[in-house]
Amino acid sequence: MPLEAKHVVQRGVVTTQDTTSIRWPVGEWVRYLNDGQREIMLHRPDAFNKSATITCVAGSKQSLPADGAKLIDVQRNASMNSMRAIRICSREILDAQMPNWHNITGSEEIVHFMYDPREPKAFWVYPPATALAKVEINYSATPTDIVEPVSGSDYTAVEGDISVADIYANALLDYMLYRVYLKDADYAGNGARAQAHYAAFATALGIELKSTMAIAPVSLANPNFRQGSSAATVQTGE
Repeated sequence: MPLEAKHVVQRGVVTTQDTTSIRWPVGEWVRYLNDGQREIMLHRPDAFNKSATITCVAGSKQSLPADGAKLIDVQRNASMNSMRAIRICSREILDAQMPNWHNITGSEEIVHFMYDPREPKAFWVYPPATALAKVEINYSATPTDIVEPVSGSDYTAVEGDISVADIYANALLDYMLYRVYLKDADYAGNGARAQAHYAAFATALGIELKSTMAIAPVSLANPNFRQGSSAATVQTGE
């Protein structure tokens, strides 16, 4: 269930014992919350996982929806005539074997997709799509900023839900506390507090990834699964 942003801000206000929001105005807390969501997005794009069915444009190159940040997967066709699974392939191999593949006749049914992480908001399909082709994709959606309340408001004036799942609320709070204590780093102990909260934030994201991958349904045929490794180390670089 989505968590209301005001509850996260409330926890920060109580933790810093600034219940009147004098030292750190609520608007400032909201800015740190928004920054924290983007920081989570940077390290864990899967935390903003979203599915959608998109209508392709005619041609081989396709784009994510307007709120898309990174592609996660292209799963299957979603047109009236086909729900065939779509498999990833190497664009380098296709380019080498069929240099003119971008110019072949378009199809409503897609067989393969290709992705380059250097262009995270786009992907390619084979055969090139017609304007009737529809595909179901999974992507990382850009978080929605919480609007800052008017100056002088307390935390109850904060409206909207956080964009990230509620299991990330504690990590988000640690990021916010890192920023508020960093503001007062000249005061004794606050610099260390700021670093401790950022370390807790980073550790929480890493721990959650390991826990998720430890119970994930992983096929040995999955190209992202290294032979001889445990599921917990998939894509973690460990």
